[in-house]
Amino acid sequence: MMYPYITLADETEITHSQIIEVDGTQTVEVHFERPNENGFDSARCVLPSYQWKFAEGFTAEEMEFFNEFLRSFF
Repeated sequence: MMYPYITLADETEITHSQIIEVDGTQTVEVHFERPNENGFDSARCVLPSYQWKFAEGFTAEEMEFFNEFLRSFF
C-alpha cells in the first residue's frame, strides 16, 4: 500500500510505502506519478539505497530534481 506524501505544482504525486523488511534491512519505496495524455509518467526509488526500480516519462532534469528532493527530505 502506498501513502500520500505531497502533490507538486505540475501534478506529480509523491507517495511512499510502509517500512519493508528485506533480508534484515528496512527499506521504503517512494513513488512519483504524473498524469499525461497517454496515462502516467512514473518512477520508483528504494530508500535508503536510493536505487531507482524504474523511471518512465520523466526527463533527466526531472529525475535529478527527484534525486535532490529525496536526499533533502529523506
